[in-house]
Amino acid sequence: MTDGQTRGDRRIPDEAPAPDEELAWLDATAQADLVRRGVLSPTELVEAAIARIERLNGKLNAVITPLFEKALATAGAAELPDGPFRGVPLLLKDALCHSAGDPAHSGMRALRDRGWRAPEDATLTKRFRSAGFVICGRTNVPELATSVTTEPLAYGPTRNPWDLTHSPGGSSGGSAAAVAAGMVPVAHGNDMAGSIRIPASACGLVGLKPTRARTSLGPEFGEYWGPGTHEHVLTRSVRDTAAVLDATAGMAPGDPYTAPAPARPYRAEVGADPGVLRIGFRTAPPGASAPAHADCVAAVEHTAHLLDALGHRVAPEPAPALD
Repeated sequence: MTDGQTRGDRRIPDEAPAPDEELAWLDATAQADLVRRGVLSPTELVEAAIARIERLNGKLNAVITPLFEKALATAGAAELPDGPFRGVPLLLKDALCHSAGDPAHSGMRALRDRGWRAPEDATLTKRFRSAGFVICGRTNVPELATSVTTEPLAYGPTRNPWDLTHSPGGSSGGSAAAVAAGMVPVAHGNDMAGSIRIPASACGLVGLKPTRARTSLGPEFGEYWGPGTHEHVLTRSVRDTAAVLDATAGMAPGDPYTAPAPARPYRAEVGADPGVLRIGFRTAPPGASAPAHADCVAAVEHTAHLLDALGHRVAPEPAPALD
């Protein structure tokens, strides 16, 4: 994205740019580099993220469980892991990816009213921590993460930073809104039927559903959610999406299967020549009862023409019939 596409004053009406505006739009790789070179400390990065969350969340309702005291303690600790994202603030989607001792409600009023808290970190949470990320809070989701919009009765709707009258999509809507608004450069999400990809599209982000078994759902949810739900993140850069996968991929106890290790790091694929790819595209989902909006069709066709011009083999692929 260009600077004109990512600045916060285009997103949230009537918000004056904050002093940390430029820092807000650096991706996680760039923020980690500032820490590595001693330009900023992890505490300074986390304090800036907290300030942005406090300034913007009243309009967006993206973060439902702030964990600011824990985050500041983690950022200032001598034992903060020296991983590739040391000191970079991160938000967790409030579904599946538990963090020990913190509320975990999956958008459900029953769990909220009971005050349920997770007894332990999920495997992916541990890997985020080992990579050096500092968890600053948990983000809003629809009930049981089963909707393409994010408006649970338990916590209310999340707004899209680009237009507060619109939804950021779902089910990782809180995470998408937070990253798109510059609260944090990376936020966790998970995806069965579009729950990373839909909000990424609605909020202008990078959203990848990794191949099955690339990321862990252990120790609790692998057997139940493993066949269809895949964990990863929403970001503002392809290099972040690749580098986070490098830091977090791999099976663990509780996962029902594994995937072969990649031939080289995912980060090495960024900018690499993929060769000529065979790419199919559709402008309507299978079984749709209404046509896709003309703007959506135009965007898909524009992308197809661009890929064709780059030398790839691109052709429409009819949607399969559904019984």
